[in-house]
Amino acid sequence: MKIKKMKIDGEGLNRFFGPLESRIMDILWSSEGLSIKEVQAILNQESPISVNAVMTVMNRLQDKGLLTKVMTGTGRTRAAKFSTIQSREQFLSEQTKEVSQGLIQEYGSLVVNHMIDALDDVDPEVIARLERKLNDIKSRNKR
Repeated sequence: MKIKKMKIDGEGLNRFFGPLESRIMDILWSSEGLSIKEVQAILNQESPISVNAVMTVMNRLQDKGLLTKVMTGTGRTRAAKFSTIQSREQFLSEQTKEVSQGLIQEYGSLVVNHMIDALDDVDPEVIARLERKLNDIKSRNKR
């Protein structure tokens, strides 16, 4: 699932989603298989929100391919339960990979230089992984 727009000035999930979408995704990532009313009840604890607003956003998230809906029960007990299609980690990995590849394709060495400059603040394990990857690339290029 590819997010079509990313907000550079957003933080966390708000880079990929609107505030309500982010909150709903957070809720569903932490407790799979919830109805619209269950999600609305959780959101209502923070601030009042209508069931219709929650329903609209959840249906849009489903249309975007981020949620799946399963019908449960029969008759009056029939209800839709929504779940995320990907885990939070899978979603973030896919989106950040897409963004990184797009930036490198479009801006090449400029982006790589900025990423290198940002390594001053990175966990040493990330630098060790980068060194291993660079050594693998060098080895392949020598062949």
